[in-house]
Amino acid sequence: MSFWVTDLDPVELRERQPNQDFNIIIRQAYKQVLGNAYLLEGETLETAESLFRNGDLTVRGFVRAIGQSELYRSLFFETCSQYRFIEMNCKHFLGRAPLDQAEISKHVQIYNNLGYEAEIDSYIDSDEYLNAYGENTIPCPRTESNQRTILNVGFNRTYALYNGYASSDSVTNKATLISDLAANKPTAIVFPKKSSGGTPGSNNKRFRIKATKASIGSINRLSNQTYEVNYEQLNAKIKNLHRTGAKILSINEV
Repeated sequence: MSFWVTDLDPVELRERQPNQDFNIIIRQAYKQVLGNAYLLEGETLETAESLFRNGDLTVRGFVRAIGQSELYRSLFFETCSQYRFIEMNCKHFLGRAPLDQAEISKHVQIYNNLGYEAEIDSYIDSDEYLNAYGENTIPCPRTESNQRTILNVGFNRTYALYNGYASSDSVTNKATLISDLAANKPTAIVFPKKSSGGTPGSNNKRFRIKATKASIGSINRLSNQTYEVNYEQLNAKIKNLHRTGAKILSINEV
């Protein structure tokens, strides 16, 4: 059981081949951009898929087509609060949570002044998107293993958006991080509750934390460290790592 999503390898179209099967890339693009929403027959973007298969759209172009579609608009714009819409845009197109209240405000202004399409394009046309994914990689969760500049507070907030990755982002229309971003306070990681009765619960489980931290006596050298703790020690260990400047790579049940 993984509490973080570093096991999701980026899906990339490396080189087009004759009779290539594009279904894996298309399915993963839908899953990422639509937040794991279940697609009914007739909801797929047949024209955009055809353009992508024929080489007339890059992966980035196909991601844009999904984001500009009526389906995406109906799932995350028309039925969600504006803050939730921006949270989901950051997650779906940049693989992370909003950085701070200033970023939220910036995107509110983009939408209010320039409209829906400009808001979606502001992520996909950004230097951040191009540096992280380029033209042919589907956006994916960004953590310490693939984004060296991510902050620990960003790790917690991104985890909060990806927690329960098997569920759909469309199950709620309320913003997850609105209070923490507005108050500029850390986002707590919420772990499973202990079970009651005779069945062993989370309190009997152990977890492996992988983190990177500066070596003692060296400013520039970083080393990867692994820690194993039980459930009761988990939250305290995470806080301790944050205080010492370590960056968490993954948390997995042993």
